[in-house]
Amino acid sequence: MDIILLLKAAILGVVEGFTEFLPISSTGHLILVGDLLNFNDERGKVFEIIIQFAAILAVCWEYRTRISAVIIDLPHDRHAQRFATNVMVAFLPAAILGFLFAKSIKAHLFAPVPVALAFIVGGFIILWAEKRDHQTTIHSIEDMSWQDALKVGLAQSLALIPGTSRSGATIIGGLFFGLSRKAATEFSFFLAIPTLFAATLYEVVKYRDLFHISDLPMFAVGGVASFISAFLCVRWLLRYISNHDFTLFAWYRIAFGLVVLATAWSGAVSWSA
Repeated sequence: MDIILLLKAAILGVVEGFTEFLPISSTGHLILVGDLLNFNDERGKVFEIIIQFAAILAVCWEYRTRISAVIIDLPHDRHAQRFATNVMVAFLPAAILGFLFAKSIKAHLFAPVPVALAFIVGGFIILWAEKRDHQTTIHSIEDMSWQDALKVGLAQSLALIPGTSRSGATIIGGLFFGLSRKAATEFSFFLAIPTLFAATLYEVVKYRDLFHISDLPMFAVGGVASFISAFLCVRWLLRYISNHDFTLFAWYRIAFGLVVLATAWSGAVSWSA
């Protein structure tokens, strides 16, 4: 058993879990940390599928009661039908655009410097969003119409650019479109379920030949680390937004992006992903 490999798996699992649902880009962090750990080859891509799936399972577990109720009530309850419709409407834009352009995006933008630039730009967008006058017209996700959901879904499409952040795009987009912080954050969690399940299924099919039974210990360590850290992160974020805005994450994005650019241009770190 390769202890160093398992340690890398645990580190990347924690990174995925803590960044997937914060507006700081899990994909960007995985690209950068994977590069530092020299774990960005084809094997690393397969591993990322597993830890992303584990992070989504954490959200499903946190909201298991709500999800179960929607599934049970879906055939006869209009509120459950409206909720499910909104999630699927919001899911479609990113699904369609991702299917059409994912290959081109990965070929040109999945690298440390473009990711760092996206971190910085996204940070300034969050600062701008927090300084503007925020008019709340939708206080809970039950109040959303399918048109509101579509707007958030279009915002999520921006996260196809690595470093942008799926949760950041949906939450900040939700704020722009009149959602309260709690509604925008919770809808981002629920929207993550079909979005990341679909992405996981697509990647599993695409890289199915790279899955090997010998990698099970690595998958287990990374998956558990991702599940636990994602579960803790979701609970913490819901408490945090009750008294804080997203400015802290904006400054983190800007600082982190500048560090990556500085180390790349100075040669202090040989980024190669």
